[in-house]
Amino acid sequence: MANEQQTQGDDRRQVVIRAKGLEVGYGKTVVLTGLEFEVRRGEVFVILGGSGCGKSTLLKNMIGLYEPLAGEIELQGRNLVGASAAERREILRGIGVTYQSGALFGSMTILQNVRLALQEFTDLPPEAIDLIARMKLGLVGLRGSEEKLPAELSGGMRKRAAIARAMALDPAILFLDEPQAGLDPITSAELDQLILSLARDLGITFVIVTHELASVFAIADRVLFLDGKRKTAVAMGNPHDLKRNSKDPLVRSFFRREVLSTEQPA
Repeated sequence: MANEQQTQGDDRRQVVIRAKGLEVGYGKTVVLTGLEFEVRRGEVFVILGGSGCGKSTLLKNMIGLYEPLAGEIELQGRNLVGASAAERREILRGIGVTYQSGALFGSMTILQNVRLALQEFTDLPPEAIDLIARMKLGLVGLRGSEEKLPAELSGGMRKRAAIARAMALDPAILFLDEPQAGLDPITSAELDQLILSLARDLGITFVIVTHELASVFAIADRVLFLDGKRKTAVAMGNPHDLKRNSKDPLVRSFFRREVLSTEQPA
């Protein structure tokens, strides 16, 4: 038992994402520069900051949609930057992505949505694909809803279905873009609990872009705090620690929901 616990601890310390000297943007426009961070296996890592600070731009670079202006992004020890097309496909097979809208195919049942990646990227027989897809939906609490169309689901259920689809190929890392957006507080809290259980029980690593502070405090092991004006990360750590101890005025005001005063009253 002790050896098993030690192995689990070692696994959770393993770095699965590493950014080195990362600079992201569009053309000659630099959005963020000088980014250096690591994400460990089984961690819930949140990318945080004010509107327009570059959260989504960074995410798109990390999932291979954009090419960084400079630096490196390693996913499970392999550098995504400069990889050949075949290497990129292989590297990106190890991740899953959900978008703010869920991006489910409206004309397909949620079972068919989850089956799609398995049909596209594996040679499994239809019976096995069906079984795996049903298991993924069961993991996110949607057993019994397999034949429903996305339009027949609540917002929270669509978010869960999108996570199930992202998990279809057993990725080690899941990237979630604003998963709690548009959800009521109770549904958002239920989604938070799902994310935590998948991270703790299955060892899935989560990288989440959000601005929902309640969820950040509930699920984040660490946050990377971005500042659009300084064009870089200005803090990284546990959100509770940053709220109490950060010496950066922007970080303190963000976590404490206070207006950042830039001028002294006359």
